[in-house]
Amino acid sequence: MVAQWKYKEVEELKKLISSYPVVGIVGIRGIPASQMQDMRKLIRGKMILRVSKKSLIEHALQNGMGELKNYMEGEVGIIASDMNPFKVYRELKNMRMRVPAKAGDIAPEDIVIKKGDTPFKPGPIVGELQKVGIPASIREGKVMIDKTVTLVKKGEVISQEVAAALARLDIRPMEIGLKVYAMFEDGIIYTPDVLDVDVDKILQDMQRAASMAINLALEIGYPTKETIEMLLQKAYRNAYNVAIESNIYTKETIEEFIRKAYLQAKELEKIGG
Repeated sequence: MVAQWKYKEVEELKKLISSYPVVGIVGIRGIPASQMQDMRKLIRGKMILRVSKKSLIEHALQNGMGELKNYMEGEVGIIASDMNPFKVYRELKNMRMRVPAKAGDIAPEDIVIKKGDTPFKPGPIVGELQKVGIPASIREGKVMIDKTVTLVKKGEVISQEVAAALARLDIRPMEIGLKVYAMFEDGIIYTPDVLDVDVDKILQDMQRAASMAINLALEIGYPTKETIEMLLQKAYRNAYNVAIESNIYTKETIEEFIRKAYLQAKELEKIGG
């Protein structure tokens, strides 16, 4: 017999999913309860997070959303929002935080210890660092890292000793937060490789493209609502210059002719004087 609470949970999940245009699957593994509560507060009013058993979420996903089942890994939850998938992803990414490593953690990237000063005074810390493979020594009354080393490679397990040394150096190699696996909107599934865009770079590219398009339109004399004023200004300047060069008298050019005549008269006065 299937427990009654499971039926109820699936129905509530279905109701949540059908109430929002954007639904996603997020990983919640390794997030402490206190930080999970903080994250819920941060997303309040923007999106809803519902954590449940993976099997129940799979039963709740219907129609086109059923494909989201293929992106579920480990402990997961559902995120639902009225915001577009790219904005949801950006919000959740910005909430992720760096934390110290614990024994048994898998390095998400190479952990590199850079050459240079440390805040430590001479003492047992030198031996502790050397023991885990960090080339430390005492120079000028300070503990120094003698050369840059890769202490742990991406994918390797972090030992208790290494975790302790990293904590002493205030290096936080681990990242925790809601990890987006996939987002669904209007029948389309968006994965992180699509959602993770550099908004600032895109805006810069669009601004540069707009500037280049305007310059091209001005060069070829292509009138648009963005270029018409500049084209008129350019045409006025060109017409004015032609009139000056051709000695055509108009109310716009007469002042310039008088100025030039005055300067020429002054020069002749100097010669004659």
